[in-house]
Amino acid sequence: MLIWFLPLFLFLLLIGLPVFFCLLAAPGALLWLNGQERDLTLLYRNLYNGMDSFPLMAIPFFMLAGELMNRGGITVRLVEFSQALMGHLRGGLAQVNILSSILFAGLSGSAVADTSALGSMLIPAMEREGYSRKFAAAVTAASSVIGPIIPPSGIMIIYAYVMGESVAALFLAGIVPGVLVGVGLMIMVRAMADRYELPAARRVVFDSVEIGTMERWFSFGLVRLNLGLLLAQFIPLADGAGPQMKWLAFFGAVLFAHGLMLGLRRVVSPAFRTICKRAVVPLQTPVLILGGILAGVFTPTEAAAVAVAYALLISFLVLGSMRLADLPQVFSRAGITSAVVLLLVGAAMSFKTVVSLSHAPEQLADFILTLSENPLILLFLINLLLFVVGMFLDAGPAIIILGPILGPVFTDLGVESVHFAIIMCVNLTVGLATPPMGLVLFVAAAVSQERVTTIAKAILPFLAIEIAVIFLITFVPAISLTIPRLTGFLN
Repeated sequence: MLIWFLPLFLFLLLIGLPVFFCLLAAPGALLWLNGQERDLTLLYRNLYNGMDSFPLMAIPFFMLAGELMNRGGITVRLVEFSQALMGHLRGGLAQVNILSSILFAGLSGSAVADTSALGSMLIPAMEREGYSRKFAAAVTAASSVIGPIIPPSGIMIIYAYVMGESVAALFLAGIVPGVLVGVGLMIMVRAMADRYELPAARRVVFDSVEIGTMERWFSFGLVRLNLGLLLAQFIPLADGAGPQMKWLAFFGAVLFAHGLMLGLRRVVSPAFRTICKRAVVPLQTPVLILGGILAGVFTPTEAAAVAVAYALLISFLVLGSMRLADLPQVFSRAGITSAVVLLLVGAAMSFKTVVSLSHAPEQLADFILTLSENPLILLFLINLLLFVVGMFLDAGPAIIILGPILGPVFTDLGVESVHFAIIMCVNLTVGLATPPMGLVLFVAAAVSQERVTTIAKAILPFLAIEIAVIFLITFVPAISLTIPRLTGFLN
């Protein structure tokens, strides 16, 4: 009888009950009807236990870092930088929208944050430049799904927590797929530019942009340190080289990087240099997070806390764009968003308890294996399933419910576990922008004051590109596995 928990869950979902209550009510009712009142206590105890986890602490920290960055004026700097790079193209502001999403993904890791932060700024700007409102909202919603793919990513933290994977490996595996989605969307915009006569952005570089003294010197040092660290990796040193020789090589690399920067000053305009300098501080965030994790300096959870400390440092001391009076609202918004995510995680972990009691994973695994023994055919079919699930269910609960069921099946078939994790995360993330219940569609509708149905029609060409990328990731594992393998995070 317990196997009926899934149809009951879907029924409650379709009649409009919030997902959190669906995840608890459906299995709870069936346990009670089945005479398993003792297991009811296990169900509701796991609601707390599912949230009581050190790795999951990264989620509220990343949420808070994203709120601090947004409130501190970081979004404006990323948009200016994107416009300086791509604003001169046909359909330039649409390209700016997509590039801003790629850059913003390294700060927030949230599709909803991307849609609300960038959409409130770029949708009105695109409309003023001659784009239709529905097209501007569709581009914003389609590009926002890049947020949870490029690290840091909240849903990858959830997947790693549920399935026992390495968070660092999943973060690294998401870099190339996220960039591929962005490049695919840019190609689609370029293909539509002539047919629909999309306008070019009128202003490429804002001449009136200024930079403070503290920020100027902070950016000056960060650029040379980052480039110096990168160049130092290519300096050949003897195996027995001591710390003094390594420091000497590093200082030499920094001096060489300084020379390169002085040479670049002669080929770019002062206004373009100013905009690039203003983008250095926010773009340091993903470098700090990934660099610290790869170097073994801190764990992903500690990296999230470091990101918050960095956001506070630059917002108060370097940029001077925030006051102490702004903090209560920032903490409140981050707390509410984090609470929603963690409650869903806790409820989904309780739901997972009944999934195991019902033996549904074993039955589904047997059913999948009867369809075909070819892993490629099964991956194709499972992509269709995940795409449909993503239309109706948020990515976090879907991962917790389906991950333990599907992951072991495909691992036994020879599919690399990190590869399957990326397939699942990207597919369910795209579902956030898929009608009828894609969350970012509703956020884009609220920001643009456009109807959801209108945006859903306009987003279809971009969804086609994202689906094509999903199948490319599925059947070419090297796209997601190369970076984790090269860095030693894939066993």
